[in-house]
Amino acid sequence: MDAKEPSPPAADARSAKFQPIRSARAFEEIAQQIRGELSQGRLKVGTRLPSERALSEQFGVSRNTLREALRSLEHAGLIRLQKGASGGAFISGRSGDAIATGLMDMYHMGAIQPAQLTEARIWLESILVREACARATPADLEALAANIDAAEEALRRDDFPARAATNLEFHRILARMTGNPIMVIVMNGVLNVLAEFIGQIGHEENAYVLPSRRRFLKHLAAKDADAAAAEMESSLKRLQRSYLSKVGEDAAQEAPAAAPAAPRKAAAKAPAEKPTVKAAAKSATRAAKTTR
Repeated sequence: MDAKEPSPPAADARSAKFQPIRSARAFEEIAQQIRGELSQGRLKVGTRLPSERALSEQFGVSRNTLREALRSLEHAGLIRLQKGASGGAFISGRSGDAIATGLMDMYHMGAIQPAQLTEARIWLESILVREACARATPADLEALAANIDAAEEALRRDDFPARAATNLEFHRILARMTGNPIMVIVMNGVLNVLAEFIGQIGHEENAYVLPSRRRFLKHLAAKDADAAAAEMESSLKRLQRSYLSKVGEDAAQEAPAAAPAAPRKAAAKAPAEKPTVKAAAKSATRAAKTTR
């Protein structure tokens, strides 16, 4: 989670033009009007909205309806509700949190599977690497080198949580190097879900990761985008196979308990010793005739 935002100075919201609401789903129209004022530039990040009383009068709705609209905007990351004498509803600059939260919810509900998660990460990383290679500054390269050193130190301490977090931060740094907030937001969301997944499958010994990072950094410093992208893709695909094989092993261990019991008659006829290849072939032929 991001650190709590400092209270911004109150901004003037009097230029916002809100209209009375006549819709049956008033809270949705309220939220839509506030979004419209944002898009028109009459509301900006840090702006403090009028009081609940003033807003409810402008929209012509009850305070309960207004609060429902404000809560929906808060969940979407567009506003921040602050309590106290200096509190109120403030336009927030952290709307990207909603994307990260949505991806995490999809993962928890099973709408995003591990194979899809790791695949999407590889695709995104390919774009990030090429842009980072073109835009890398000496400060960026130093940050990546320091990250690799920190990961090696965590490895020496056998501190798996610190090593996992440091390795993921490497990719967050790459995303920030693109200078594109959309890529930063999307990549952060994917990496948050990946961190959850890694925490669930547990400790992994991936000795090839740090040497690969060193090679990648050399390609990046040389601005060799093809070599950097190839190095990153090779490492991530190897990690993907490692992660998914572990998920597969866990599923295989649970499979016997979930599998239906074999019919008793078939079990009685089954030979006690391992069938020969010839016997297995005859059995397969009989099964094929039965299903025709």
